[in-house]
Amino acid sequence: MHTPPLRVEKIGGTSMSRFPEIVDNIILRNPDDIYGRIYIVSAYSGITNELLEHKKTGNPGIYQLFREQQNYPRKLLDLRDNLFKLNEALAPVGLNLDEANDFIGDHIDLTINILRSMDNVLSSGYVSHKALLLAARELLASLGEMHSAFNSANILKNQGYNSTFVDLSGWEDSRQLTIDERIKDSFSSIDPFATICFATGYTKGKEGIMREFDRGYSEVTFSKVAVLLGATEAIIHKEYHLCSGDPLVIGEDQIHPVCNTNFDVADQLADVGMEAIHPKASKPLEINNIPIRIKNAFDPDHSGTLITKDFIAPKSKVEIVTGSDKVVSLEIHDTRMVGEVGFDLRIMQVLAKHQVSYISKATNANTIAMIIADRDCSPELLGDLGDKFESVSSRPVAIVCAIGSNIGQPGILARAAQALAADEINILAVSQTPRQTNMQFIVERIQFAQAQRALHRALCM
Repeated sequence: MHTPPLRVEKIGGTSMSRFPEIVDNIILRNPDDIYGRIYIVSAYSGITNELLEHKKTGNPGIYQLFREQQNYPRKLLDLRDNLFKLNEALAPVGLNLDEANDFIGDHIDLTINILRSMDNVLSSGYVSHKALLLAARELLASLGEMHSAFNSANILKNQGYNSTFVDLSGWEDSRQLTIDERIKDSFSSIDPFATICFATGYTKGKEGIMREFDRGYSEVTFSKVAVLLGATEAIIHKEYHLCSGDPLVIGEDQIHPVCNTNFDVADQLADVGMEAIHPKASKPLEINNIPIRIKNAFDPDHSGTLITKDFIAPKSKVEIVTGSDKVVSLEIHDTRMVGEVGFDLRIMQVLAKHQVSYISKATNANTIAMIIADRDCSPELLGDLGDKFESVSSRPVAIVCAIGSNIGQPGILARAAQALAADEINILAVSQTPRQTNMQFIVERIQFAQAQRALHRALCM
């Protein structure tokens, strides 16, 4: 008997904020292809930033107010009013305002009561702050996805379709389930071929989804649902294509969508902050041989980027030029390094103590240089390294990467270096492994955009 294909699809926050277009472009686009699709939804754009902290700037949200025992109830009530306004904007496409406002209003009231109880316990001094603060963070994070998933199911139901709100947040379930157990339990009585499922991007589990994944939790939920339910394809809907370069840097008329690539390339992109998917979410999909498709939610005619386990570009080429200018070069120079076995282990132990992961590493007889994120280069880290080694220095730089599934060809590194030299860009360091999927160039930070344009022009056109 033929098993129909099941697709698990994630819709990001920016796309969710344009939900009427999502309905037309994705959910109801093909009248013959409405069911057999499970949607994992993020909170509407900016909501999780308000609940926790701004993902890019780090500006504090309601969580920080709770942590510092400030007036978080007032902020939660302000957020409730904003969510009511957001609900009002969705009424024309079918949202039942009374039901939607009651749902999120009740949950925010309950959140305030739970946080006040936590506050009292924290102030007693009898329990671990760390455990309770993590619980508060999980509680707040769940609100955004509950709101958007409930609304989505409500809208489709009121448009005349069978729809189901799949609440993975565990608010009304005190059972001590793991994340996997909760997903299996929540879907056990649902036939995804008979109803349109909208599941929360947040999943409650006794291990704590944010303890390990923090803001990557919605992609982890997406990955786990796809694996546990045996999806044939995992689809991520974003507000842009996965392209050969950044359109804001290189120009929209110069870049092109990447149609096929592999999981190795996806890992390389994530390593420099250009996440097609969180690496801890992609790994289970790769192991289970479930392809990922990255689609532009607002260009529905384009098939998107298909990421598979075994794809190798038939013709050797660079697929994507990307990088980051929010990095520093951390350089350890020590004359005792020459020939000493395990010298760099001592450096790694300091990095591990400070929970710092490096992006790139270059070494010679007496110097090791690592590229790390700006935010990780703390005075404490530099102080600890300075106590152990002769000379420790750091400088702001940029890393520019030329990435592809098949870039192992004679002369490509020379072409890249020549392109940078022709634009008078000095290469401070260079790194490439024998696997040859990622050429990394360290350049002056001020030349970040210029270096991307030079490499894209030479390697991707």
